[in-house]
Amino acid sequence: MSLIPSLFGNRKVFDPFSSDIWAPFGSNSNNEVSTFANAQVDWKETPDAHVFKADLPGLKKEEVKVEVEDGRVLQITGERSVEKEDKNDKWHRVERGRGKFLRRFWLPENAKTDQVKASMENGVLTVTVPKTEEKKPEVKSVEISG
Repeated sequence: MSLIPSLFGNRKVFDPFSSDIWAPFGSNSNNEVSTFANAQVDWKETPDAHVFKADLPGLKKEEVKVEVEDGRVLQITGERSVEKEDKNDKWHRVERGRGKFLRRFWLPENAKTDQVKASMENGVLTVTVPKTEEKKPEVKSVEISG
């Protein structure tokens, strides 16, 4: 995973263009790496907004947090809890990921970070970051003397 230097002191920010931008959230004393962190996120840019869609099956909106950090970094965090186990349970296979996850995106300058909206439906988180209007260059005629 690559890190890009941040303009905010000594802090590092995940590089959204790196090939591996998922990472387990925080430290994990059990050395358990969350396979849930492999969930997919799409980022598309429309004429009016940046739209992020994250597949988070089985999570409720209360288990996911969307924040804008330092005015330019969109951060999505959450946790899928470990199922309560009964002493009589015998697991044959555990493939569904669980644990904490963290995803960060460095937003472009045209993002209106004070107007971010998020919704969750059928296990898909949609985060919409409106864009500022593109400023057209101001053209001023200059009179030629002579």
